[in-house]
Amino acid sequence: MLFNSYQFFIFFPLVVFFYFIIPYKYRWIFLLIASYYFYMSWNPAYIILIILSTLIDYFAGIMMGKTAEIKSRRKYLILSLIANLGLLFTFKYFNFFNDTMRHIFTYMNFNYQIPHSNLLLPVGISFYTFQTLSYTIDVYKGGREPEKHLGYFALYVSFFPQLVAGPIERSTRLLPQFYEKYDVDYDRITDGLKLMMWGLFKKVVIADRVSALVNTVYNNPSDFTGIPLIIATIFFAFQIYCDFSGYSDIAIGGAQVLGFKLMDNFNRPYFSKSIDEFWKRWHISLSTWFRDYLYITLGGNRVSIPRWYLNLFLTFLISGLWHGVNWTFIIWGALNGFYLLFSIWTKHIRHSFNEIIGLNKRPGLHKYIKVGITFFLTCIAWVIFRANSIQDAFYIFSHIITGTWDLILSLIHKEWMNAKFLLTGQGLGMGNRDFILSLISIGIMEYIHLIQRHGRIRHMLKNKPVLFRWFLYFLIVLMILFFGVFNKSQFIYFQF
Repeated sequence: MLFNSYQFFIFFPLVVFFYFIIPYKYRWIFLLIASYYFYMSWNPAYIILIILSTLIDYFAGIMMGKTAEIKSRRKYLILSLIANLGLLFTFKYFNFFNDTMRHIFTYMNFNYQIPHSNLLLPVGISFYTFQTLSYTIDVYKGGREPEKHLGYFALYVSFFPQLVAGPIERSTRLLPQFYEKYDVDYDRITDGLKLMMWGLFKKVVIADRVSALVNTVYNNPSDFTGIPLIIATIFFAFQIYCDFSGYSDIAIGGAQVLGFKLMDNFNRPYFSKSIDEFWKRWHISLSTWFRDYLYITLGGNRVSIPRWYLNLFLTFLISGLWHGVNWTFIIWGALNGFYLLFSIWTKHIRHSFNEIIGLNKRPGLHKYIKVGITFFLTCIAWVIFRANSIQDAFYIFSHIITGTWDLILSLIHKEWMNAKFLLTGQGLGMGNRDFILSLISIGIMEYIHLIQRHGRIRHMLKNKPVLFRWFLYFLIVLMILFFGVFNKSQFIYFQF
């Protein structure tokens, strides 16, 4: 069941209505049933995986809580790791590693007989396995007491707003909220609905519209050169942001309507002034997960400098692998790791250079330049992320340059017809109306992001006149209804 589907527009109000009218002591049962139903709407059989993961981690937590001996606690942690990572490997990574081994054995003229698996990837498996793993790791480290209420723990694992694409919540943050009693609160509910509306706007008005052009170009990159490749890459940057942050907004807003507070997952990432800052603003729940449970476990920065560099690089490399079973994702993760290391290695050089040219004396200009460079580097990485293969990525990189140079030469020599083709391309999958609508809607979103550097706009609006507020809400609803693309497009991160 998609957030941008008519089924959800029926499902969610019904859940909210019955949640608040049934007695408090039965609400967790209702939410758990609703969450299981929500997940089973994709593939009923895969609910078994969630229940299995829930029972194993609940048992591991209880058993760890019964002993203070590290060796005994460790074996239950290992059980949790094997169970969750085993499920993840079986359904998500088996074919990738199996095909890689087949290529290696074939190259060495050995017979390789292990067949390709036909198992479908369960929606959200990367998210809920990481969420439940964080619980067992926290219990093992003594960061929290084991959860004794099996129903609340099952709800923590399967809570429907953030079940299939996050935010990846921590048990220390979400589990205690299930013990709270939430009544109907007008301000809280309307605030959550505003966030859901904003998330839906980003998804159906921006992400699903620009996806037509992005898919046309990236699925057939050899048909294009220069400017169309640049436009498709920039559009993809906004597509993936609006698609994923839109899901997070709907999830966070939906949970807030029910009374629960989920962590923020995005914070205007394209206004970042460095790659390090970008990853503190992008997919925050995953970035902090890797920081707390992988990077720090490896030693963080409390080790020798070479080992620190290795810890940083490995964290990004594994993050790339988390995103998908393709070498493009691994290279994307490695590239972001290199970005961060390069920024560390060149920090003093860049500071000295900025002093020499006087850029440090112009902080406003310096800030815009850093934002522009960070966005440029991010888009380079997005090319690899979005490309269907490494070969496609190489083609795009090479023909963005040559195609743009050909355009410049055509303009110099006044070859207008050739320049028009190179500038616009052919068959981009989007008409002029949709192209203009995309630019306008992206501009509206970025203007709002600019305003939000002083705080969340939905909170700022509380001090505005009622008529002004409702005019804006009505305007956004109209834009969603008239300009939204309702093609039941899945969210990009469902494939991860």
